[in-house]
Amino acid sequence: MRKKTAEMWARLRERCRRDAGMVTSEYAMGIIAAVGFALLLYEVVTSGQVKAELQSIVKRALSART
Repeated sequence: MRKKTAEMWARLRERCRRDAGMVTSEYAMGIIAAVGFALLLYEVVTSGQVKAELQSIVKRALSART
């Protein structure tokens, strides 16, 4: 019984090790998702309100007295 269980676990571990990485289609989907997220982030950061807030933060930081 113990030998059978050990063999079963060995086969299971071997099966799990075979899939070592992503295939080309997964890379493509990952890249598309990353580009979409980057575009969304760019749109948010360059919007008028966020841009004004970022400029305000930089102005306060540069004019701060230590």
